[in-house]
Amino acid sequence: MSLIFREIEEQAKCLPPEERARLAESLLESLQQEGIAEIEAAWEQAIQARVVAYRRGEEELIDAETVLAELRQVAR
Repeated sequence: MSLIFREIEEQAKCLPPEERARLAESLLESLQQEGIAEIEAAWEQAIQARVVAYRRGEEELIDAETVLAELRQVAR
């Protein structure tokens, strides 16, 4: 751990419990947002790859009604 991290950690421990809790929530939220950004980027890549594959004729489109009908058959 870096010196800055340890200093911040020690300062945070001196905060009243309510402020420590708010700080912890804020830090966790920032981590979750980073994860969401990574997931969204991965989805964007997957979408772009499928669009390219469709345009090359490597993928076919299946309408929602067909997919739902097949799912109903499998669920029975």
